[in-house]
Amino acid sequence: MTAHTRPLRLRLPATSANLGPGFDALGLAMALYLTIDAAEAPSFHIKASGRNADLCAQMKNNLILRTYDEVLTNAGRESIPYISLDIHNEIPLGMGCGSSAAALLAGVMLANHFGHLSWTRQQILEEACRREGHPDNVAACLLGGMTVSAMHKHRVVTATCGENLNWHILLALPSASLATEKARALLPATYTRADAVTNIQNTALLVAAFAQNRPELLRTAMQDRIHQPYRMDACPLLRLLLPLNDYPGVAGVALSGAGPSVLVIAENDEAAAKLPEIIHEAANDPALEVVRTTIAQGTLQV
Repeated sequence: MTAHTRPLRLRLPATSANLGPGFDALGLAMALYLTIDAAEAPSFHIKASGRNADLCAQMKNNLILRTYDEVLTNAGRESIPYISLDIHNEIPLGMGCGSSAAALLAGVMLANHFGHLSWTRQQILEEACRREGHPDNVAACLLGGMTVSAMHKHRVVTATCGENLNWHILLALPSASLATEKARALLPATYTRADAVTNIQNTALLVAAFAQNRPELLRTAMQDRIHQPYRMDACPLLRLLLPLNDYPGVAGVALSGAGPSVLVIAENDEAAAKLPEIIHEAANDPALEVVRTTIAQGTLQV
């Protein structure tokens, strides 16, 4: 094991999964980033700035370091290199914006680099997806744009489109977070054929909207019957903002991931500029934060 592995910089984007009907299949990379400067060090150390810096800097049960250690241990490394992390975070934690996927992916990529595992991007993707439990957020975080992911014979199969779309995205962030495990527990075990067919149709239309740069399709394509109706009570902001789907200048509205944040896609610059005020009025929540962003490229490794 070399004692002089070069430092590594990672920039991992936030992600919004599902996008309405694409439950556990679709993910969208957004231009809010977890940036990590990592280097070998005498001991593990974390310095953090940005959003939720105090949580990002915690050493105990730190998801990045825990993943890093577990990957190298499972790979048979007897000596785990100590690293220091200088983190700047822009991704809201516990808000359905892919913070855990970014942390897991970062841990795997750090282990691959400092542990000299020589994994391919596919191996990195599959290890992070296995740990996340589903591929949507991880694939979008690694690959960027809008990703479609499926599991086939224990492998992750992905396709990406929409990386260069100049669409306007607004994230409405309530003050209280929601654990993904709690949000998943709200879902039923079975669905009607009508609900399943509607979601299949809308998901296909949604992929076409991104592939063909047709935001006018989103108003229909982002309608969902699989998870959003069952998460309304735990994510009350969704119930308040879904009516904006009929507002001029709004292309589509959906829960961001498992919630509680809500994703709003605007049709143009003018609508995007007006929407924060409209979202605040509809939510009637003075603590609500509205973040304006765009579609992002995938993880940058330097």
